[in-house]
Amino acid sequence: MALVWFFGFGALGLYLPFFGLYLHENAGLGGTRVGVVLAVMPLVGLLVQPFWGQLADRTGGRAQVLVGVSVGAAAGYAALAVAQGFAGLVLATAFLAVFLGTFAPAAVAVTLALSRADDPHAFGLSRVWGTVGFLCFVAGFPWLLDAVQRARGLVPVPGGPSEPGLELAFALSSGLAFAAAIVALRLPRRGAVAARAAHGDWRRLLRSAPFLRVLAFSLAAYVCLQGPLTIFPLFVRERGGSLDAVSGMWVPMLLLEIPLVALSGASLERFGARGLIAIGVFCGGLRWLACGLATELAWLYPVQLLHAVTVAGFILGAPLYVEAVVPEQLRSTAQGVLTMVGSSLGGVTSNLAAGWLFEHVGTDAPYLVGGVGAIALGLLVPLLLPRPARPAPAAAAP
Repeated sequence: MALVWFFGFGALGLYLPFFGLYLHENAGLGGTRVGVVLAVMPLVGLLVQPFWGQLADRTGGRAQVLVGVSVGAAAGYAALAVAQGFAGLVLATAFLAVFLGTFAPAAVAVTLALSRADDPHAFGLSRVWGTVGFLCFVAGFPWLLDAVQRARGLVPVPGGPSEPGLELAFALSSGLAFAAAIVALRLPRRGAVAARAAHGDWRRLLRSAPFLRVLAFSLAAYVCLQGPLTIFPLFVRERGGSLDAVSGMWVPMLLLEIPLVALSGASLERFGARGLIAIGVFCGGLRWLACGLATELAWLYPVQLLHAVTVAGFILGAPLYVEAVVPEQLRSTAQGVLTMVGSSLGGVTSNLAAGWLFEHVGTDAPYLVGGVGAIALGLLVPLLLPRPARPAPAAAAP
């Protein structure tokens, strides 16, 4: 699983930091259209993630689903590399979203199923290799692109993109996603990873107050946090930064994220999943508020370190909270629904709002609004989320 995380998130490290910049400069889309394309990913995820989760839980084929979505993501990245025009980019992004949005919850479910129940460190020590992969490729890609540009004679022209040939990132992402699928073929397919849910067992999730509360909280948190992240390359460009600046800002926050994620088991024992969520969302809000108030590019670098705390806190804490409050045989469905409601539904809303605010109000607006909202949510966690406790297991399907 460590290798699956490495290759899968390595592909994400080539896609996520540069996609918004590619849409705006290379594809020539305005702020609102950029927001529309960025909203396609979570919107399609909203529709397909429950299907993947139920397929994994009802069949017990969690490892097989992980292989399938990795292969599909590889094809989606390849389609994005050759897509042309607004409509073509929307369609290619939609195809990629059918699979990519499910990779993380599927990988979480498999990792938790393979981890020993008495070892709180196992999940973080596997998941941290996703951060390592993200760091390696987000940091190395500008150098590779420079070499390709020199070899092909690609230079910026007036009115054109600052980084011609940026679609190379998506072609490389395709290869990495396919590598993740190859590795996932070797995962175990017996034991806890193959536990099957009974027909209609998913209805138990609708009766779980802690699960429903964390869904509502995740929705609100992603509305505040996701949009500013997806348009961050545009924000950096407006502050006078280059592609190297975008990449460079990811490096220190990922370097800090590595030990925080690797040691997340110790943090879980100390603060609990609910405490991790509170710390992560609060620090995410503080990061965006500081960005919105910054007047110079240099001021953006130190506050990006808070991203590591958000990942180790909220992004890991929410799935761990869900794992603690749902039956084991429903872990894939529950993780998929968490992603559907949080990063998908919340992401649709946040991306559209951030794109509109960026174009019509100002470059700082998405960061000021999202920052204040996330800080308030982080402070309210003790009132909004009860302490987690796993319910009694139900009979699994034969």
